[in-house]
Amino acid sequence: MTYEIKIASELGVKPHQVQATIELLDGGATVPFISRYRKEATGTLDEVQVANIRDRIEQLRELDKRREAILKSVEEQGKLTPELRKAIEGAETMSKLEDIYLPYKPKRRTKATIAREKGLEPLAEKIFAQHSFDLEAEATNYISEEKEVKTLEEALQGARDIIAEWINENAQLREKMRKLFLEEGTFTSRVIPGKEAEAIKYKDYFDWSEPIKTAPSHRVLAMRRGEKELFLMLDSCPEEASAIALMEREVLEDAANSAVDQVQIAIKDCYKRLLKPSMETEVRLLTKKKADEEAIRVFAENLRQLLLAAPLGERSVMAIDPGFRTGCKLVCLGPQGQLLHYEAIFPHEPQRQTAAAGMTVKGLVEKFGIQAIAIGNGTAGRETETFVKGLGLPKSVVVTMVNESGASIYSASEVARNEFPDLDLTVRGAVSIGRRLMDPLAELVKIDPKSIGVGQYQHDVDQNLLKNSLDDTVMSAVNGVGVEVNTASKELLTYVSGLGPGLAQNIVEFRAENGPFTSRAQLKKVPRLGEKAFEQAAGFLRIRNAKHPLDSSAVHPERYELVETMAKDLKASVQDLMSSEELRSKIILKNYVSETVGIPTLQDILEELAKPGRDPRESFEVFQFEEGVNSMADLKIGMKLPGIVTNITAFGAFVDIGVHQDGLVHLSHLADRFVKDPNEIVSVNQKVQVTVMEVDIARKRIGLSMKSDPFAERGKSMAKPAQKTDRKEEQGSMAEKLAMLKGKFGK
Repeated sequence: MTYEIKIASELGVKPHQVQATIELLDGGATVPFISRYRKEATGTLDEVQVANIRDRIEQLRELDKRREAILKSVEEQGKLTPELRKAIEGAETMSKLEDIYLPYKPKRRTKATIAREKGLEPLAEKIFAQHSFDLEAEATNYISEEKEVKTLEEALQGARDIIAEWINENAQLREKMRKLFLEEGTFTSRVIPGKEAEAIKYKDYFDWSEPIKTAPSHRVLAMRRGEKELFLMLDSCPEEASAIALMEREVLEDAANSAVDQVQIAIKDCYKRLLKPSMETEVRLLTKKKADEEAIRVFAENLRQLLLAAPLGERSVMAIDPGFRTGCKLVCLGPQGQLLHYEAIFPHEPQRQTAAAGMTVKGLVEKFGIQAIAIGNGTAGRETETFVKGLGLPKSVVVTMVNESGASIYSASEVARNEFPDLDLTVRGAVSIGRRLMDPLAELVKIDPKSIGVGQYQHDVDQNLLKNSLDDTVMSAVNGVGVEVNTASKELLTYVSGLGPGLAQNIVEFRAENGPFTSRAQLKKVPRLGEKAFEQAAGFLRIRNAKHPLDSSAVHPERYELVETMAKDLKASVQDLMSSEELRSKIILKNYVSETVGIPTLQDILEELAKPGRDPRESFEVFQFEEGVNSMADLKIGMKLPGIVTNITAFGAFVDIGVHQDGLVHLSHLADRFVKDPNEIVSVNQKVQVTVMEVDIARKRIGLSMKSDPFAERGKSMAKPAQKTDRKEEQGSMAEKLAMLKGKFGK
C-alpha cells in the first residue's frame, strides 16, 4: 500500500489529494500557503487536513527508515529469511516492527545468554516442546563442572531462563499482551510513606485507581508528575492472574507432564521479570503520548483563541502596569504602538499621592489625545481601574483591563532589550500591556507561547511536539489575519509563510534603510528573499496605500493578471472592481476557470475584492467587571458576576471575575446539559456570566457555575449518593482545583 492510499484511508480523503499535498510539501510549500492558494491541487483541503498529511507522512517515513535499519541488521546477522523479510516489510506500526526485531536485536548479557553459554539450549528446546519424557534424567545429562552447572535445579533454571526469553520475544503474544494492558490495565497510585505532608497537593491521588483506557489526560499527567517529584508510586498493569492466563493460553500445550510444569514456571518468571516491565514501559509511553497530544491540543486551541482576540486597532493608548509599593508604571503609545512618554504614578498605599496621580493621568490624556486606557489585571489592577474611572475622563476614552500574563516575560526578553535597551523592565511591561490591547496577535508573538498562561501541564508534555504544535498555531493565526509589512515587527514577520527569522530580519533592515515598501514586488529586492520565498509569503503580506490596489489584499500576486483581465472585460479598473459591488456582480466566474485556477480560488478572489485585506477577528468590545467586587473577601455564595474566560482545560474553564484569583467553572457546571469538551461551550477571552458556588480564601479557591440554576442539583445529590464513577470524577476535580488554579500550570 502506497503512502497516498494509506493516508487517504486514515484521514478520509482522496489519494490524489494526499499525493498533491505531499508534492507541495516536499517542494517547500507551507501549510497556510497550500490551504489558501493551492485549493485546486489539493481539492480544497483545509489547514488541519494539510497539517495531518504532513505529520503522517513524516511518521511513515520514519517508520520506513527504521524498517530499513532493521532489515540491514538482520541481514548482516545472516538470519534474514524470506518469511522474516515479509513480516518486517508488512509491519504497519513501530511497536509491531520492534516486536518482530526483538529476537534479533543485539542484547546485553542476560540470564538466557549465560544459560546458552552453559550449553543448556538443547534442554530448553526439549522442555519447550512439552512432550512427556524423563525430565530429571535428561536434565542430569547437563550437569557439568566445566560449564558450571552443578545441580539438577541449576540445569532446569537455566533452561527456564532461555524459555522465558523465547516467550518474551514472541511477537504475537506481545501484541495480545499490549492489548490486555491497554484494555484491562489500571492506573494505581499510592503516596510514598512519610511524604503525606509534602505531597498534599496530590492528596486525591494518595490512594487512587482507574482504568487506563478511560483515564483523562490531565489525571495521567498529574499522577506522572507526582511520581516524578517522588511523592507518588504509580503502577499501570492489569490483574496479574489475567496476564498469566493469557500467556498460558498462548504457550502451554494441553497436556499434563513435568515439561509443561517447567514451562508454566517459566511463564510466571517471564511475566514478572521481562514481559510486565516491558509492557508497562510501553503502555506508559503510549498513554503519555496520548495525554501529551490532548494537553497540547487544548493548549493550541486556547492559544489560537487568545491570538485571534479582538484588537482595539490603531488608537492612541495609555497603558498602566499597576502596583502598590513601587507605584504604577504608565506609558503613552501612538497609534502604531510607538512609545511617546513614560513615568510612574503613586495613587495607592503607601504613598497615596492620589491627587497628583490623577492630575498626571488627565494631563497626559489631553496632551497625547489618548483614546483608550489599558490596565494590567495583576496586583492593584482593580484598584487602579477604580482610580482611573473616578477621574471624570471624557466618556470617549475607553478604560479596560488587559490580561498581562507573559508581559513580565516579554519585558526581560532579548526582544524587549533590543527594542528598549535603556528602559526599566516595568516600563517595557507597560508597553506590552498597551500594545496587547491594540493588537493581541502582533504583541503575543514576541512571547514564548508557554509563558502566556493558557496551557495545561505544558512543562510535562513532549517539548518538541508542543513547540511544533504551537508554532503551527501561531503561523496559522498570523497568516490568517495577514501582516502589514511596513509596521510589523521582526517577530511577527518570522511567522509569515516562507519567511522565518533570517528573512524577517532582512525585511526589517531593508525597510529601515530604504523607507516603507511601496509594492509587494519590491520585496524581491530584500537580500536572500528569492522567488520561492516570495511565492510563499507575498499573499499574506499587506502594503497599505500601495501603488497596486491588490497589494493591500489577500489576492496573491500570481493572480493579479487574472483580476486585471476581469476588470478589462468589464471595461473598468481593478480599483473600480474593488469599490463597486455592481461591477463585481457582473463577473461570471466560470469564464475564468483554467488548468490552474478553479472556482474555489475564483470565489476567494471575489470575496477579497469585496473586502480587501479584511481582518477576520471580531470587533473590540469594552468589558466591565462588577463594581465593588475587587477581592475574594467581596465574594458571596450565589453572587452573579460578569467574567472573562482566561484558560480552558480538559476539566473546565478558568474565569477572571476581577478579584486577582481566577475561579474554576468545572466541566459539570459549564452548561445545563452534559458537556464532554469545554470548547463546545466557551473560548478564551469570551465574556460570560457566572454564579459563585464556593469561596475558600485560605486556599485561594473559587468555584463558579455557568448553569442557569446551579444550586438545583444540591438537594438531589444529598438525597441520592453519586455513582462511583461520578465520585471519582468529582474527587479528581478537587485535586485539579487545588493543584491547578491559574498560575499553577507547569509549576
